[in-house]
Amino acid sequence: MIQLMFIVILSEMALILAFLFRTPFRKLVILGLDQIKRGRGPIVVKTVAGTVLVALMTSVYSIIKIKNSRIDKAAIVSPTDQVLMVKHLLEATLMGCSLFLALMIDRLHHYIRELRIRRKSMDAIKKQNRGSEDGKASSLDEIKALENEIATSRTRLKQLESEIETKTKDVHTAESNVLALRKQSEGFLLEYDRLLEENQNLKNQLKSLDRKMSRSGSKKDS
Repeated sequence: MIQLMFIVILSEMALILAFLFRTPFRKLVILGLDQIKRGRGPIVVKTVAGTVLVALMTSVYSIIKIKNSRIDKAAIVSPTDQVLMVKHLLEATLMGCSLFLALMIDRLHHYIRELRIRRKSMDAIKKQNRGSEDGKASSLDEIKALENEIATSRTRLKQLESEIETKTKDVHTAESNVLALRKQSEGFLLEYDRLLEENQNLKNQLKSLDRKMSRSGSKKDS
């Protein structure tokens, strides 16, 4: 029992030393403890710890019993009782140390795992901040590009407005010219109609003169 407890304590001390230094063995220890704390591992560990605690209480009870028997008898403790007392005291001490070291191992593993999780979260936050900064820089570049496009569009819009005003003036001028030409063409048509009427009147007058001349010529012949 005592040899087994020494082996357990030395193993626990080796695990604690492995936790204190960054070595490949530390990663293996952490992975092993992670596997132990999954599934039925915690139940087995608690059962073993409970058994050791019961054995510790038994050893303490045996020590107290030996002391009480010596006080009751008011006699010198026999060598056998001394050996038994020393043995129980050593076993209790070893079991208490093993339980204490096991608790230290559990806490160290918990704190190291929490530290790793926090480091991962901090790295993720840093990456996110870098991405947001890059996004802000790219968004600023996009905003500047959009502002340049807006300024270009405004200048182009002003040019188009000036061109539209010029074209509108040209259209109004052309419309006024068309109206003037229309009026002029109407005047030409009226003048043409008047000339046609005068031409027709002249033709009628010529015809009437021809008739009169033909009639006067026929009278002279008779």
